[in-house]
This record gives sequence, structure tokens and C-alpha cells, in this order.
Amino acid sequence: MNKPKVVPYGSWNSPITSDLIVSGTIAFGQIALDGDAIYWIEQRPAEAGRNVLVQRQADGTIRDVTPKPFNARTRVHEYGGGAFLVDRGTIYFSNFADQRLYRQAPGGEPRPITPAVDLRYADGVMDRARHRIITVREDHTVQGEAINTIVALNPDGDEAGGTVLIAGNNFYSNPRVSPDGKRLAWLTWNHPNMPWDGCELWAGEFDARGAVVAPKKIAGGKTESIFQPEWSPDGTLYFVAEPTGWWNLYRWQNDRAEIVVKRDAEFGVPGWVFGASTYAFESAKSIICTYTSPAGSHLARIDTATREMKDIDLPFTSFNQIRAMPGRAVFFGGSPTQFFALVSLDLKTGRIDVLRRASDLKIDEEYLSVPQTIEFPTENQQTAFAFFYPPSNRDFVAPKNEKPPLLVISHGGPTGSTSAVLNLGLQYWTSRGFAVVDVNYGGSTGYGRAYRQRLNGNWGVVDVNDCANAARYLVKQGLVDGKRLAIRGGSAGGYTTLAALAFTNVFHAGASHFGIGDLEIFTGDTHKFESRYCVSLVGPFPERRELYKQRSPINSLHKFNCPLILFQGLEDKIVPPNQAELMFAAVKRKGLPVAYVPFEGEQHGFRQAKNIKRSLDGELYFYGKVFGFELAEPVKPVKIENLSVSSKAQRKVAGSKRKAVGSKRKAVDSKKVTDAKRKTAKSKLPVKKKK
Repeated sequence: MNKPKVVPYGSWNSPITSDLIVSGTIAFGQIALDGDAIYWIEQRPAEAGRNVLVQRQADGTIRDVTPKPFNARTRVHEYGGGAFLVDRGTIYFSNFADQRLYRQAPGGEPRPITPAVDLRYADGVMDRARHRIITVREDHTVQGEAINTIVALNPDGDEAGGTVLIAGNNFYSNPRVSPDGKRLAWLTWNHPNMPWDGCELWAGEFDARGAVVAPKKIAGGKTESIFQPEWSPDGTLYFVAEPTGWWNLYRWQNDRAEIVVKRDAEFGVPGWVFGASTYAFESAKSIICTYTSPAGSHLARIDTATREMKDIDLPFTSFNQIRAMPGRAVFFGGSPTQFFALVSLDLKTGRIDVLRRASDLKIDEEYLSVPQTIEFPTENQQTAFAFFYPPSNRDFVAPKNEKPPLLVISHGGPTGSTSAVLNLGLQYWTSRGFAVVDVNYGGSTGYGRAYRQRLNGNWGVVDVNDCANAARYLVKQGLVDGKRLAIRGGSAGGYTTLAALAFTNVFHAGASHFGIGDLEIFTGDTHKFESRYCVSLVGPFPERRELYKQRSPINSLHKFNCPLILFQGLEDKIVPPNQAELMFAAVKRKGLPVAYVPFEGEQHGFRQAKNIKRSLDGELYFYGKVFGFELAEPVKPVKIENLSVSSKAQRKVAGSKRKAVGSKRKAVDSKKVTDAKRKTAKSKLPVKKKK
């Protein structure tokens, strides 16, 4: 091996290019089992982000099921999930373009079974006893807010779009038919809750006409979250609940809830998408599950008679979409050095078969950064968690005494978490000489309800403090350059990024990917599912309007003092483009270096290969310009406004000169921002009708 070259951090040449990332990787979605066949969703950037339903037959043959141009993706709750079901070889799936349900028999072509109107479907199950599909329906044909219900559909074709079985609440999920076909279980909740704040598990019986009668609340409430109700093969209803402060596994027996496994660990995940699964029945006597704690994630087996749980030793550190059949478990598993893969596990022999990988790329591990789990001090004598990735590239070392720039990542949600599974989008940075810290700030899942609720009423405070304190901690440890600290994030993580730039002086640059800059506008301009999310995160609106203003980065531009780049999908219905446009215009007026990169045809999160590439390379170009390092390879430039004001020292000098007229300038800036918000809101926001 050649001796590593001495090159400054940020200027290392890396084999992990943006072209490699978009051409060689896919994302996985829902898994379903049908007899001996396995079905799953693949999201393919090389096919413009199309979601393809794929099948593996018992003989090992793998084939695409849904033909082009079909895209198996539902827009219920906008985040989707649960976009298909399969029954005896026939599949039923939501098509993204028209949101109709399609039926595709073995060897046949897809044909629509729902009308060509704005009805959306998700999380369907087959009710074989009555030859119908029971599914969540979101009705956008009505004026005002969409109406969510649970409906029954004729699988051969239903011109009415379904017969309503359950209605009256704002949201529904997880309709599940008992093995004997006599009962139905489901979850429901109302504004202002999100499902992880509090929801209810109900069960009812089918009468002779197939209607649901004698509904009974089983568990949950306004302040207790329930996750993934499932019927065991013997007809017992299981579910995940959190009376202990952790999402633990329960079952309904003798007219009461009985805990199956009690542990300071999470057996559930936040219900952002339909169809999430953390456990499955191998049989009535055996459950295969995954759980997460601050110590990590595990796969385990539960004896339902003794309630004893034993870990299964596997070379994976993250698991999802757990499915099982007698003698076999199927799931997605990954680790810091392995891409997520579709895995089949023989439960008798322990044999692992990797059926499909998110990428078949072979990358020398000496180019990969293996994360270190860190627990660092933060506000109120508490600690928070993160994964720290030092720079790693076998071909390069930095000059003596130079420390790497740090990229702080704030994950989306904000109710969610980050994992340490191999991610080339992150290794793109570490292999070029950046250190990265991926923060599970207070409010993240995987650490119990109390940790998750740290963010209640404190969005823009706790998350910002934890990201800032992660950076401070690494600077204090001597691991990173305290003068080159950047923060990036998408969606809610984009908001945290903007808030960190507005409310702290820790960072020297930031990158917001479809982030929120104005909470007031967001509350009136987002979709139904998240339209009251900020009630728990910030406070009731409009009663706490002033607090919303205080927490909105766009109203604190006088505190901004570093460069910013914004990336935005122009078809985003969750965080509309006006959020990025307002921030760009306001920061540009202030005279700070700022760039805006919009993408036609993209929604919330970038799915098309060309746009994923552009966002990675554009952000690298931006950091090279504002931090002053040369890139190892040329990339397409990004237009950066006000680039002459490129160093923090220069900005501080400029800022000191402005202090004499600071209050006047602040008033002028505030007026300009307010005027711009009114103008943009008037021209770009849909008219919100009074209820």
C-alpha cells in the first residue's frame, strides 16, 4: 500500500462519489409474506425514485412485479407506507400518480379497482371470510380537511370507493382482522395528538352483514401511545404500549392488558408511516421481535407461555420490518459496515441468507468511518446521545496539528431517531476529511417516553441545545476544529439547523434541506397529519402566537452571522417551497453568503438520482467556498449570493460596524421580513378556508 498523502481535511479524494451513491443504492420499504413467497418495496433513485414491488419465489427467483410506469406509493398522511397487500399471489397496491388501488393477478397487468377521484388508501388487509379488503381511506374529495375512515372494498372493483366501517375520529391506522374472521382491531386518535403522543386501541365484532358492532376500547388514551396491534395465530390480541414509560409488549387476556416483556427498552417506533413492524408471530408460542435501548438494537425471540425473551446473536445492529412464518424470520438488517439488506433467518439452525442488499457496491472498509456512540453533557444537568464518525480515508492524512471540520446532523421528525447503519450519504463526508456527529437529541425515540417528551413545548430549544452541545463536547475533546463547525438537517432537522444558526453562535455554516423557517406559516400550510403537531412541540396556536414568532428562525435574522445553503423540492406538500424561499430572500438581504437550490418534480425528501447527486455535491462546493478549502475533484458550482462576505471574522467586523445603528437596522429588517412574508404568503400559499 502506498504511503498516505498529506492533504488538508475537506480536500481528500474519495471513491465514494455522488455518482456511485445514486447509481448503486436503493432504499427498502414494506415486507409481506404470502405462502413461501416474499414481497418487498424498493425505491430506486435511478428510476426517478419509483417504488417497485419485488417478489422472491421459493426457488430463489427474484423479479419485479409492478411494471413501469407504476409507482407503488400511497399519499395517505403524505408519508405513506402500507402501500400494498398480497393474497394468494394477487397483489393490490396504491399507484402514486393517481392514488387509485390496483389489482394485479399472477401473470396479469395492473387494473384499477377504485374510482378516478381523490381517494387515497393505505394499510390494507384481506378479509377472506367476506371477500373484501379492509383499509384506511383518506378522502380528499370533500371541502376543507380530508376525512379519514376505515372502509371495506370489493377486491374485484368498487365504484363507490369503499363502504365505511369505522368513522368519527380524525385518524385511523392498523385495521387487523382476527384469524377466525370474527373480530377487527384498529388504532385511532384525534387532533392535536400525533400517534406517539396518545392514541387508542379498539376492537369490535363483525355482524352477519359485515358491519363492526360492539366496539370496545382496549388500551391507550390521550397521553398513552399504542403501536402495532396484531392477532396471534390463536386469536390473542397483542400490542405495544407504554405504561412503564417504555414501549413494551402487551396482550389482552381475561379482559385486561398483561405485559409480556418488561424492559427499559423500546419495542415500538413512532408511527410516521403505515405498516411498520417490530414483531411477528413464528407461531402462537413464539414471537420474533426487535427492541432498542441506549445500548443498541437487538433481535430476540419471546416464548409466549413463559414470557422469556432471548436475544438472537446476529451480525446486524439495526432491524426493521420484522415478518415471520414457522421456522423462519424475514427482516431488513444492517450495521455500520453493512448496507441494509433483506435477510432470511432460519430459526432452527441460525443460518442467515441475504436475499437482497440496498447496494452491492464493494467498498474497502479503510475508506469507511465506524461510528462511536457518545453520551455528552447538555442543559439542565442532563445528557444526550449521538454517533460520532471521525474522518477516514486510507489514502490521506491531514497536516500535523490540523483538526477536521465538523458536520453536525440533526435528524428529521423531530420525533424519530438516527441509526448507525452504513450510509454512503454520510460516508461521502467522512471520506473527504469531515468529522460527522449524528445527534439523537432530546425528543428522539429509542430512549423511553421521558426522553422523547423533553421536546414537548421545547422544539427549537432542546434540539438546538443538544446539537450545539454535541459540537462543543467534540471541540473540548480536541477531536474537531472549533472554527469550522457546520450543521445540516432535513425537514424538522432543517428547522433545527436554521434555529441553531439563529439562536446560537456555535456554528459557522449551515445546510437546510426542505426545512421550516417560519412556524406560523407552517401551521397553516402543511397537511392534515401534521397540522397540529406543533401544539405539543411548541404550544397551542394561535394562543401562543408570540412564542411561534420567537421560535421561527426567520424572525431572528439579526442573530444570523454565518453562511447558509437551502435545498427544496418544489412539489413538497409537507414543508412547502415558500419556507425556503422566504429564508433565502431574507438572508440574502442581510448580506450573508446564501444559496438556494430548488428541484422540480421533487416532494418531501429527494428521490431522483440527479437531485440526490446535486444536493450532495452542491453542499460540498458550498463548504469548500465558505471554509476555504480546495475540492479534490471538480463539481458543478452553486451560485452563492454575497460570497465576498466569506469569513466569520469579516462578518464580525461588519457586525460591529452595524451595532451603532443596530436597533434601527433590526426594525428595518423585521419590517422587510414581515412584508416579504405577507407578499409570499399571499402569492404562494393556498387560501385556508374557515371551518
